Amino acid sequence: MAGIPPAVFFAVIFLIIISSAAIKVLREYERGVIFRLGRLIGSKGPGIIFIIPMVDKLLRISLRTVALEIPPQDVITRDNISIKVNAVVYFRVVDPNKAVVGIENYLYATSQLAQTTLRSVIGQSQLDELLSERDNINIQLQDILDKHTEPWGVKVSLVEIKQVDLDTDMQRAIARQAEAERERRAKVIHADGEAQAAEKLLAAANIMSVHPASVHLRFLQTLSEVSTEKNSTIIVPFPIDLVAGFYHKKEKE
Repeated sequence: MAGIPPAVFFAVIFLIIISSAAIKVLREYERGVIFRLGRLIGSKGPGIIFIIPMVDKLLRISLRTVALEIPPQDVITRDNISIKVNAVVYFRVVDPNKAVVGIENYLYATSQLAQTTLRSVIGQSQLDELLSERDNINIQLQDILDKHTEPWGVKVSLVEIKQVDLDTDMQRAIARQAEAERERRAKVIHADGEAQAAEKLLAAANIMSVHPASVHLRFLQTLSEVSTEKNSTIIVPFPIDLVAGFYHKKEKE
């Protein structure tokens, strides 16, 4: 150090400082948007890039997908029901230059656009559609947001409605409606069973009317089933047809 002139020493230090300011390292998911004297040069990266100190300005933009949560929004549906809805939006930057030049703050702008779009779409839907066709509403939200964020270099890949909050009275009304629907279905199923049973009985009656012997066979089957139970006394009706011949023979004598 003693043999190095001070001018050379300071020159080396200056070069080191300049080199550290001129060399930038960008990660795989980062891009660097460079402005030279206020003019857009373009985006570079990833890896090592070089800029001109005090002339170029570097802005780092992440290309990773961002999960943006939309706070609960007070919305009145098309059927005049007041609800609170929140959602989450997944998006990423696909054009770093547009994300810097086309919008002042793409994160804030996407958040505000998502909130207004959520209120608008939910306000045009009925509560039953919101509860039963949530996937269609998610797709509709994603299409609208992606169309409006395209000039900003932002791609909206997915929108998911997380939760729908109803007041207590509306929850009770929906519960009563669901219970009434279950009772209706039970009655319809019971009525269908009765109708099918009546059809089977009618078919059996028609067969027995054509073949009277089947009545006696059914009678014997029933008697066999009753005899298997523990009964002390069984009263068996005797068919008159079996003894009718004896009466006619006696009268002829």
